[in-house]
Amino acid sequence: MKSIIWTIAGSDSGGGAGIAADIKAIESFGGHACTIITALTAQNSMGVEAINAVTIEVLESQFAALESDMPAKVIKIGLLANIQQVEFVAAKLAHFKANWPLPPLVVYDPVAVASSGETLTEDDIIPTLKNTLLPLVDVITPNTQETQILTGHYLIGPSAVRDASEAFFNLGVGAAVIKGGHWDYPQGYCVDYCAVPGQEYWLGNEKIIAPHNHGTGCSYASSMAACLGLGYPLKDAFILAKAYINQGLKVSVRIGQGIGPVAHKGFPHDLADFPTVIEAGSWLGKELELEPWDRPVVAEFSPSETQQLGLYAVVDNCDWLKLCLENGIKTVQLRIKNSDTPNLAEQIQTAVALGQQFQARVYINDHWQLAIEHGAYGVHLGQEDLDTADLVAIKAAGLKLGLSTHGFYEMLRAHNYQPSYLAFGAIYPTTTKDMTGQIQGLEKLKHFVPLMKAYPTVAIGGIDLIRAPEVAATGVGSVAVVRAITEAADPLQAISQLQQAIKV
Repeated sequence: MKSIIWTIAGSDSGGGAGIAADIKAIESFGGHACTIITALTAQNSMGVEAINAVTIEVLESQFAALESDMPAKVIKIGLLANIQQVEFVAAKLAHFKANWPLPPLVVYDPVAVASSGETLTEDDIIPTLKNTLLPLVDVITPNTQETQILTGHYLIGPSAVRDASEAFFNLGVGAAVIKGGHWDYPQGYCVDYCAVPGQEYWLGNEKIIAPHNHGTGCSYASSMAACLGLGYPLKDAFILAKAYINQGLKVSVRIGQGIGPVAHKGFPHDLADFPTVIEAGSWLGKELELEPWDRPVVAEFSPSETQQLGLYAVVDNCDWLKLCLENGIKTVQLRIKNSDTPNLAEQIQTAVALGQQFQARVYINDHWQLAIEHGAYGVHLGQEDLDTADLVAIKAAGLKLGLSTHGFYEMLRAHNYQPSYLAFGAIYPTTTKDMTGQIQGLEKLKHFVPLMKAYPTVAIGGIDLIRAPEVAATGVGSVAVVRAITEAADPLQAISQLQQAIKV
């Protein structure tokens, strides 16, 4: 079944924002949008002419109808027109979170002022919002003006953005996504910020000059809600929502005589629409005063000789590595996780020699120092290694670099480094490591592969002989296996069958 997303917001008779935009954005990501209308607005591309808040009785009837039949996985909230509505919706959310078997996530886009400048609320609802609603919000998505209204922090620099997010946490909000469309810092760029306590993410791209941008805030929040409904982690929902808005702004057109709506063009598939993941060592990172200052982003590693790495065996000793090479596998990774393993250096030296003997691509997992010392073909690193490994030394030694990614955000972060290949995982649950919350599945893989078509791509995680053909059918250039060979009753037969299975 499709993920059910409720949107609690006002209508827009001009079709550009509010409920109209929410439905389009949610449906673009494959969710099913249910609506609870808080106000009937009379507006067009020129502005808002009237706001007609619905009564609490009308709100109650809409809630009752949906709650009895179509409970939400995520609830997105937009315009709440008065104090009574804020109190009523907050009471409903508290009830759902306390009593539903699967409490809904709540995404709140704090709409108080329309992009045209009109005030959309009837009363001073800010104190009520802070006291009743915000403690129930999992993700808040304000622009700079809304952030200032709710927190009192004027966003004059990156430290103020962090301070504002802390203010939201102190009000009980789970995560803050502060949109940078009106910030213009650094000049000419649009920088968005996402934070949970103890963790932050920055995205940036050149500012898109688009006069027709009505409904961007609603669409942004609804895109995030839809992605969270799909089970995506927050950082992936963040980057996809940003890409969705960038995509829409580039092709938005005038409808009516005033400001036209942002376009809704479906799931973003063009890499040019995705923002940059801002790293501390990049020039944008330095502008934003991200630390550590002295760790540059190293890019353009030695490219792979082929886009099709084929069957990719991951093994934990040189006996298995030799068996795989002897039976025609050309891409193998030696993954010895324990740094205290006896004779580790000798095993890596042997692995390098075997790779040279069989003219194969042998990657060393994690142990980049020994890989450099013994002249390895390449190294494979995880995301956490990007913060600690000497990437300058790896590149200078001419080693190939493979990077693990788990989702859209990590994939775009890895893209900053322009590695030799990208690995996507875990595609299926696996017993070789704990991948809780990081299972990607075939649907995500189908999005990853075309986005990263400039790189050799590898799918890994829980893939066996039965699953290999459907994984290969996504167009991924390599299928990596672990247990499918090392735990097979007949490893040689398993290698032969796997090689045939991925030739789709």
